[in-house]
Amino acid sequence: MPTFYIKHLTKYSYSSPVIDGASQFMLSPRSNEFQEIVSQQITVSGNPNIATYTDMYNNIVGTFMITEPHNYLSIVSEIEVKKNPKLFPDDTMPVNEQWEALKALKNDTSFMDFLQYKTFDGTDEIKAMIESKDLNSLSPYKIVLELCEFIYKNFNYIQGLTHVNSKLDEVWSLKAGVCQDFTHILLQMVRMMGIPARYVSGYICPSDDKIRGEGATHAWIEAYLPSYGWLGLDPTNNLIANTYHVKLAVGRSYEDCTPVKGVFKGNVEEDLFVKVKVSTLKSNIDSLEFPVSKKPLVDSNSYRQHLEMVQQQQQQ
Repeated sequence: MPTFYIKHLTKYSYSSPVIDGASQFMLSPRSNEFQEIVSQQITVSGNPNIATYTDMYNNIVGTFMITEPHNYLSIVSEIEVKKNPKLFPDDTMPVNEQWEALKALKNDTSFMDFLQYKTFDGTDEIKAMIESKDLNSLSPYKIVLELCEFIYKNFNYIQGLTHVNSKLDEVWSLKAGVCQDFTHILLQMVRMMGIPARYVSGYICPSDDKIRGEGATHAWIEAYLPSYGWLGLDPTNNLIANTYHVKLAVGRSYEDCTPVKGVFKGNVEEDLFVKVKVSTLKSNIDSLEFPVSKKPLVDSNSYRQHLEMVQQQQQQ
C-alpha cells in the first residue's frame, strides 16, 4: 500500500485591490476502498470561513468569500493518501448479458448524464469504427480497452497546443493535445457505444515506469461495466487507472470537476501561479513554495476566467 504526498498551490496576484471574491474549489478527494485519505489541509489566504457540501456526483465542494479588499488570493492543498491496488475485471459474465444490462441503463436516471454524447467532426468516423466491431464476441471491457488504446496510438501528446476552451473538433483535427483533450474524446467514444462514462480529475503519482503527466493534475475516464462497476481508463498513458491515480472528482466533463474557479469585483491586471508536486516523501513537497510575485500580465475585470485555463494547462 504505497503512500503519496501531494501539494497543490494556486495563487492569484492583482495589480490593485479587489473585493467581493467568491471562489469554489474541488480539491478534496474522498476515501474509498482504493484510496485512503490519511489527512488533508487546505489553507486560504485571509483565513475565510470555508463551507463544504456534496454535489450531485458525490464530490466534495468547498466555497468561500473574501469581501474585504485584497491584492492576492492563495490556496494551498496538502494531502497524504494511501493507495490500494484494484483488481482488474475478470470479464466472465456472458457478453450478450453484459450488453443487455447496458441497454437497461438508458432509463436509469443515475446513468443518464453519463450516456449523452456530443456530435462533432469525428462522430461519423467513430460510428464507422463502432459498426466494424463484433459485439457478439467483444465484451464492453474489451471494447473500452480498444478505444483507450486507439486514443493513445493515434493522438500525439503535445503540451500547449490546446487550451481549456478547445473544441472536440479541433482536438480531433489536430490528433494532438493533453490529458483533458484525450479524456473528452474518449468519453464521447465510450458513450456512443452505449456504455456510461464519466470524467475524472485527480493526480497521477510517480512510479517506476515513465508515465506522462506525473507530478501534475491529471484527467481520465471511468466507464461503467455491468460485470465490474466503474473502471478507470487513462488514454494519455493507455493504462487502467490504478495504484498511481488519485481521484479528486467526477462529472460529465471538465466543467463539473474544475479544481478552482471564482469571480471578484475589480478592474485589475492579474498574475496566476499554479504548481503541483507529488512525492513518496513528505520532505519533498514541504519545499514547494510560492515564488516571488512577478509583474501581473493579464488584463481582466470581474471574472477570473484565466484561473480555469491555467488549472487545465496543469492537467498534463
